[in-house]
Amino acid sequence: MKTMRLHSIALLVTATLSGCAVGPAYERPATPEPAAFKEAQGWVPAAPADALDRGPWWQLFNDPVLNELAASVEVSNQNVAAAVAAYAQARAIVAQERAALFPSVSLGLSADRSGVRNGGASTAYRLNLGGDWEPDVWGRLRAGVTSAQASAEATAADLASARLSAQGEVAANYFTIRALDAQRTLLESSIAGYERELRITENRYNVGIVARTDVLQAQTQLANARNDALTLQRQRAQFEHAIAVLVGKAPSEFTLAPAAAWQVHVPAIPVGVPATLLQRRPDIAAAERDVAAANAEIGIARSAYFPNIGLSASLGSGGARFSDLFSASNAAWSLGLSAAQSIFNAGATRAGVAGAEARHQAAVARYRQTVLNAFADVEDQLTAVRVLEQQQELRRVASEAADKVEQQILNRYRAGQVSYSEVVQAQNTALNARRSLVQVQADRQGAAVSLIQALGGGWRVGQDPM
Repeated sequence: MKTMRLHSIALLVTATLSGCAVGPAYERPATPEPAAFKEAQGWVPAAPADALDRGPWWQLFNDPVLNELAASVEVSNQNVAAAVAAYAQARAIVAQERAALFPSVSLGLSADRSGVRNGGASTAYRLNLGGDWEPDVWGRLRAGVTSAQASAEATAADLASARLSAQGEVAANYFTIRALDAQRTLLESSIAGYERELRITENRYNVGIVARTDVLQAQTQLANARNDALTLQRQRAQFEHAIAVLVGKAPSEFTLAPAAAWQVHVPAIPVGVPATLLQRRPDIAAAERDVAAANAEIGIARSAYFPNIGLSASLGSGGARFSDLFSASNAAWSLGLSAAQSIFNAGATRAGVAGAEARHQAAVARYRQTVLNAFADVEDQLTAVRVLEQQQELRRVASEAADKVEQQILNRYRAGQVSYSEVVQAQNTALNARRSLVQVQADRQGAAVSLIQALGGGWRVGQDPM
């Protein structure tokens, strides 16, 4: 009867207090959310507006080689692999925290043989089934689960960020290589022309039509062009090595063949309202989940003000023979209720709560700063996309004009109307204009990649990156 009364009291205490929670209710911190992006004025969003959600974002560039490289990041990039492992670890911690909500049961079996010198020996067997449970009276364990879950979600967002960063870097390096290949083609064409002009100039010098300075200038121009080609070769090798590392290969095992023809495709990127950025940027999601984890940790710290309550039960049996363990007459049981409260710890509990609250405030500040940085990032890339589009048209006009000037100056030189210095200047201007046009085309593709990254790619809050 006494045991039943003790058991009833324990159940009553647990039922009465199990709904208590000492942690603050979580609310997402307020952040400035403008109605529209400043630099998106006059911007016509692409249709359909969900283009980034229908598949891998890099497919918007219509480049099969880029599709293959970006897809390989998923399985081969070591930074992404480390982020995947961190996410798996975070999920395991969540499972571990949840397990604390349930009773633990243990089974023990022992056998001891003892005796005295010059005397007999005896054997004692013991079988024990025990259980312990800490009722989550003050919500401490649930707060631990909440904190672990929020941390796991933050780790999932970190994984999405690592993946997006690696894929964006692959795309940016790939477009740089294609631009370098295009510039190399321009240089090779110019070098062939310079070699032809050098032969013509040498022939004219040999018959006394021009001075030797014209030959020297032609030789200088040709040597400089060949030097520029070697510089492009070195730069291309460096970017090729960088892509190899990003796709998880040794540089010696990776080669990216030059494209037969560079098809410049710059997709129209759909831009939503700024509020959607909070759902699309994984770094914002990670910062917000860190705030949620810090909020739950305040509840964990506050629970130290209240006593720890535990329930225990055991059923055991003992005997001199192994068969005695299963005899009901040898069985013994026990039930226990315990409560422990710290009476004095020199303010350690108060300091723990203050520390948890300060961590929460810091997490809120980091979250708000992340949001502000994200808005600025999008505005920057919108500006870059808009300005580069205008610059490309200006570069095209300048290149066409420079080509015409080059041909006219060359004709006038052959007619003996201008010096060779003017030919060199016109040819260099035309070549630089062509290379600048190629560069701005690559910059437009790079800006499109950066804008996609600034918008969060195709990821959304709540999406499992695995």
